[in-house]
Amino acid sequence: MQVSRALQPRTLPAPSELCLSSGERLRQPERSPGVVWRRSRTPLLAIVLGIAVACGDSPSGPPATSGPGLGPGASLEGRRPFPDDNPWNTDISAAPIDPNSATLIASCGIRNLHPDFGTIWNGAPNGIPYIVVAGSQPAVPVTFDYEDESDPGPYPIPSDAPIEGGTNSGGDRHVLIIDRDNWRLYELFAAFPHDGATRWHAGSGAIFDLGANDLRPAGWTSADAAGLPIFPGLVRYDEVVEQGEIRHALRFTCPGTRRAYLPPARHWASSNTSPDLPPMGMRVRLRADFDLSGFPDEVRVILTALKRYGMFLADNGSGWYVSGAPDPRWDEDALGALKSVPSTAFEVVRMDGIVTP
Repeated sequence: MQVSRALQPRTLPAPSELCLSSGERLRQPERSPGVVWRRSRTPLLAIVLGIAVACGDSPSGPPATSGPGLGPGASLEGRRPFPDDNPWNTDISAAPIDPNSATLIASCGIRNLHPDFGTIWNGAPNGIPYIVVAGSQPAVPVTFDYEDESDPGPYPIPSDAPIEGGTNSGGDRHVLIIDRDNWRLYELFAAFPHDGATRWHAGSGAIFDLGANDLRPAGWTSADAAGLPIFPGLVRYDEVVEQGEIRHALRFTCPGTRRAYLPPARHWASSNTSPDLPPMGMRVRLRADFDLSGFPDEVRVILTALKRYGMFLADNGSGWYVSGAPDPRWDEDALGALKSVPSTAFEVVRMDGIVTP
């Protein structure tokens, strides 16, 4: 798992029915870290939850669910952040290729993909964790090193909010919170709790309305170098295994970037102006002709998303590291198959409107 820097010096619906026979899932109870909740199809449980069962002979449409769960790594039950026309959710499989694609791909390194997520690494959950909270979660004050580019809050951070790398981490220490009732995302970089987590201090912070297409102000960072939200770009267990589909772009890192950004990115993290280096927000996709046969099921889900939605360059870090959320249920051996996908199997989507501050 790479350690990167998100900032550089200033040079710089509730369901109406549940058809048990069709295998639709019940809402998961609140989770605790390391606890695995199994799906239930027991009619008695449906009665206890007060859900009416009405099964037809030919069920159609997506499974009825009761919305995101609560707790660390909770399932969003298929709910997708941001509107359908948001750049994160846009199908770019037929978009033209950038004329400088080969050079830009090589600048990030001729190597294979690396899943920067999984179960446990170096004694801590491997990946960027998140927690889903209710709208009633009390908000606490947060102070920032980069106050002039951070949303002031307060932020609804529970005392048990997971920190990237663990409580003793010296890395990026991202903290991601999803308010499922108000559909908002709160993200912190270099986050440290104080006074029993009744207040926090962070390098930077950003708040996103998950029902809108609003961008950060031009030139502003977020909890990420590119000024992008982190959570929408993560590979998550609930999508890959439970839903069997990722319907958004992913997030990756490169060791060398340009002093430039491409919307929806809003920020840069380099002083190098070479056009042969990628700007923050550069979008790549897996070539349409890349053969997915032979890969484990969960890896095919990830690679299919990389063909359809691609991934955004979001931070400086190890080349071709793909970000995801930790989960004790990941199959590490299966995820390892991502390491056989070469960077040369990717192409850069044409970049129009690059901003060079």
